[in-house]
Amino acid sequence: MSQSLSFDQILHQLQSVHPSALRFTRGIEKEGLRVNADTQINQQPHPSALGSTLTHSSITTDYSEALLEFITPVSDNPDDVLTYLDEVQRFSYTKLDNQFIWPASMPGVIEDELDVPIAYYGTSNTGTLKHVYRHGLWHRYGRKMQCIAGLHYNFSVSQELWGFLAEQQGATLDKDFISQGYFGLIRNFRRYSWLLLYLFGASPALDASFLDDSNHDLIKWDDSTYYGPYATSLRMSGLGYQNNAQDDLFVCFNGLPTYTQTLKSAMHQTIAQYEVIGVEENAEYKQLNTNLLQIENEYYSDIRPKRNSQHGEKPLTSLNKYGVEYIEVRCLDLNPFEPLGIDREQINFLDLFLSYCLLNPSPKLSEAECNEVSQNSKNIVMDGRNPEFRLKRLGSLVSVKEWGGELLKELEPLAKLLDEKKQTSDFQDALAKMKLRVSDVSLTPSANVLAKMKEKNQSFSQFALDQAKQVETYFRKPLATEKNIKWEQLAEKSIAQQSQLECESTIPFAQYLKEYLIKE
Repeated sequence: MSQSLSFDQILHQLQSVHPSALRFTRGIEKEGLRVNADTQINQQPHPSALGSTLTHSSITTDYSEALLEFITPVSDNPDDVLTYLDEVQRFSYTKLDNQFIWPASMPGVIEDELDVPIAYYGTSNTGTLKHVYRHGLWHRYGRKMQCIAGLHYNFSVSQELWGFLAEQQGATLDKDFISQGYFGLIRNFRRYSWLLLYLFGASPALDASFLDDSNHDLIKWDDSTYYGPYATSLRMSGLGYQNNAQDDLFVCFNGLPTYTQTLKSAMHQTIAQYEVIGVEENAEYKQLNTNLLQIENEYYSDIRPKRNSQHGEKPLTSLNKYGVEYIEVRCLDLNPFEPLGIDREQINFLDLFLSYCLLNPSPKLSEAECNEVSQNSKNIVMDGRNPEFRLKRLGSLVSVKEWGGELLKELEPLAKLLDEKKQTSDFQDALAKMKLRVSDVSLTPSANVLAKMKEKNQSFSQFALDQAKQVETYFRKPLATEKNIKWEQLAEKSIAQQSQLECESTIPFAQYLKEYLIKE
């Protein structure tokens, strides 16, 4: 964070702050496909009993009509976040007849790309915009990639901590200072996020139906499964949720103005291959426009600076005008061994890791270092458990065990400080568990997935279906009556809100889209 103080000096100064200054808030967005007992994607519309996917604050869909997304409020209490995530899924299961929520990031059997139904949000202009955007993703990248599930972790720190950091640097506490601080966090995150892919990657295998051709380096497990012997997260590989069309889009994380300007330029840069697709055909929209990015969200990144939009503005406009409000971590696989997809131990480590990225000095990234950290991420997802694998660190080669061990060692004094302030052992306990994973690769989730498949002689889809059945059993315990009533009312309210929006959508969609695309 500070270029004038070392990490050790900042930690020393933090000894004197009130515990409330070291308060983190986090929220979770968890995705999960609705599937049938044959592991194929369920083709039924989003259950109306769950409410409107357009207006419900906690239950929506991502790309596919079958890709559920559960959104928690932000909280400075991690147990509250997990309790909410448990509750919203427990309610949802009461509305799913003969369906499972797939617990793995990579999908099960997809016999045909068109078996992935695109999410529908009703007839309002807002809902139509979301639907057409997803049609654009289909025509640009295919539907299969879009049904991969993950977990997004939204993180922010207290205003008191920002005040402390500004005081230490003799700086003015304003939106620019806070944005610079969050971009410092992002740069360090990009340097070290390979560690999260190693520690929490849980997608080393996939169903053979996901692969469209033989142009890959995976090995055949059985007739229906391919895997990477040393893979950690195929979801984050070139086979998964990546976009090769954006490979030449160099997004600089050295400051907010250049970040927003780069993305805005991409949203106005027309692409020949997208012009061939066209925008509209036979009165049906195929995409929002022919630019490199239809909208900001089309830019794929393992972390994003975020701000809740103000007054109907576009996200980038609000971000540029009011500054960064929080960051969104996007490189996390679902943990198929956890009903919630994540547990308290992982939350504790993420908070520790992200606060380290914030507090540790974060020089600006050169283009050479940007390329290096991107290559580390690309390589560790395919080869991260290989004892011969080496990362690049400022031009030198270093093993996961060596660099990971050094990083976790650097986290020790921060973990101790946070535990002392909060009167717990949570952070040191989580750190100790992660040290074991670095020293013993068999303890990683990706290794555990393959070990379980081997133990039971299962394909990937058989393994994931077994886990899905266990998750269903966990969630079938009903909610208390008053909580169930609350969720029923939220569903009804959201449907009423969608109906109101549809009544208010009086201008033709073509006009609405034109005005939206030129709006700041």
